[in-house]
Amino acid sequence: MSESGSEHPQKAKPSRSHLLLAATVVVALGIVLIFVLSKQDETKQDNAKYAQDVVEQQPQYTEHINTAQTKPVVQEPAEAPETVEIPASANRNEIPIAVAPATPSEPELPSLDNSDEVVKQTVAEIMTEKALALIVSDDMVRRGVVFVENLAKGQIAEKHMPVKKPQEPFMALEDDIVITDPNSFERYTPYVDMLSSMSTAQIVRMLNKFQPLIAQAYEEIGYNGNDFNGTLDKAISELLSTPIPKNNVPLIKDSVTYRYAYPEWEQLSEAQKQFLRMGPENMERVKQRLSALQKSLAQ
Repeated sequence: MSESGSEHPQKAKPSRSHLLLAATVVVALGIVLIFVLSKQDETKQDNAKYAQDVVEQQPQYTEHINTAQTKPVVQEPAEAPETVEIPASANRNEIPIAVAPATPSEPELPSLDNSDEVVKQTVAEIMTEKALALIVSDDMVRRGVVFVENLAKGQIAEKHMPVKKPQEPFMALEDDIVITDPNSFERYTPYVDMLSSMSTAQIVRMLNKFQPLIAQAYEEIGYNGNDFNGTLDKAISELLSTPIPKNNVPLIKDSVTYRYAYPEWEQLSEAQKQFLRMGPENMERVKQRLSALQKSLAQ
């Protein structure tokens, strides 16, 4: 019978060379596995010794700089921790406490009697030397308070003027009718420039800074110190309500003085008539600044 017709063919047995190769591969794999496991054990032992010598005896602190000033985070080192030097006197068990930075406070104000120097220094920071020369520099707070109190009633406190009077005299043009000489308006331009050179914010800051002294000076003349802002508001309103003439206002000469020819102008308060002497352009500039100041004080 031929091989193709055999019902139970015999399987070929592996040769001795094949068995020897397989045994060699198994042994080699076993050696590699043992080598890898032994290396892992060595690594664990090394790390344990490093942790015992470095971490347990000398814990490493890594401070994270935090702008919100929270407590510093303490992290344990990984496999290769960075060395951080800690002073020997430091208590490693103490948690640092965040301390807020100190806020600089405003210097204490001097007494009312000794306040002129501080007031002058403050004013000098926001004014030119030319403007500063126009200010009366003695008893400055009291002068200002008394002047404002009178101004609120439509009066001019001549003896308590906070600024020096113009050196040039009042002048009038006398023709068919008598009118104010326009050159006389220029006498007040330096004062208007002084007011315009200060911002509304600077004026408000200066008032706030010296508010305790202002209140004290206001109490000296018989008022509640907290009421001064209301008086200042009335003084500003007194000037803002002064009409600005569109044309020259006729005058009448009385001996060495002048008065307004029209009753509607002559019946204005003394403060308002003094304001008219500045002239239309200066009045407009002053009104703009006073209006802004009044709105700012009301906020």
